[in-house]
Amino acid sequence: MTSIATNAADLTADNAPATTVLSAAEQEELIRAHMPLVGHLVRDMLSRIPNHIHRDDLTSAGLHALVTAARGWDPDRGIPFHRFASTRIRGAILDELRSLDWATRSVRTKARATDTTRQQLTTALGRTPTSDELAQALGTTTSELQQTDTDVQRATVLSLQGFTTSSADDLVTEKTPGPEDMLLRREQIGYLHHAIGSLPERLQVVITEYFLHERPMADIAADLGVTESRVSQLRAEALSLLKDGLNTHLDPELAPVPDNPESIVARRRANYYANIANSTSVRSRLELTNAHGHTKYGNGLLRTPSAA
Repeated sequence: MTSIATNAADLTADNAPATTVLSAAEQEELIRAHMPLVGHLVRDMLSRIPNHIHRDDLTSAGLHALVTAARGWDPDRGIPFHRFASTRIRGAILDELRSLDWATRSVRTKARATDTTRQQLTTALGRTPTSDELAQALGTTTSELQQTDTDVQRATVLSLQGFTTSSADDLVTEKTPGPEDMLLRREQIGYLHHAIGSLPERLQVVITEYFLHERPMADIAADLGVTESRVSQLRAEALSLLKDGLNTHLDPELAPVPDNPESIVARRRANYYANIANSTSVRSRLELTNAHGHTKYGNGLLRTPSAA
């Protein structure tokens, strides 16, 4: 906390305009006194957005807005600093959320329509619809459908609590899912937990510590006795396995087809996909969440119940 306050104060001193209402010392005092406000607004925002959005990104944007507010606040205007800063901090956090969304609004709209239609067809047919059936229901072609999926995949950030096709503007005002949507979401979360539990031990540690415990990469590297670069490689390998493993079970059409199924890498991946299948069932997946889709085990080390 002290280092953050010092850095914020340094930013105030280095970037302050030529004429300011408050002195550098007064600005620093305001920043230090209102740093908890940033934490409060970030926590409030985190409660309404997907869990793959990291606290550090939003906190950094909020602190920068707090420094800017301290530089620009004029007490003679009669606006309390708390209210003045809150408006700017919230705006900065929303701007940061928008910057994290890589897909255009039209792509997200198509993705939502595709997901909704796929869920409706799955319920009606009792199975996952084929690409032709989905394209016909959407009134489009399979090639256009594949292009939409490709665009979404390029912009997807893996969520460790589920998947979302919402744009940044929609994240804060997400509608309450219906019973079918909630059941599918719980299934996805359950599959994800089982997929993490089926990872090789070192990869599982990296994913759990980095994403769920939000530990710095340097600390994880020290625990494992490797470099930060190696931890980054392990994280990328684990995310790739998770993505392909989930697609294998949830959306086989997106699952990769190995060029050489007999290669060592292909066999290892096939064993991983099989481990997920052997460790999961409908019952065990749903047991990981409550009726509201919240994980029962919090942010601790994932425990995967044995398949029923």
